[in-house]
Amino acid sequence: MRPFVLNYALPAENSAVTIPYTYDSALQLNVLSDGRPAITDRDVLLATGTTTSTAGSQTHFDD
Repeated sequence: MRPFVLNYALPAENSAVTIPYTYDSALQLNVLSDGRPAITDRDVLLATGTTTSTAGSQTHFDD
């Protein structure tokens, strides 16, 4: 039996863009190749943009 979602899931396309940071699960943040947190590099922040989440806004008053 094939799960329903597999009828509609599409593989991600390979992007020509190189992301200058990687996720460090031990630190639980994105780091640059030299080990600095990605948040400290203004150029990286400007190039990658921002994201927002409303996942907790319905359950937490302080979001």
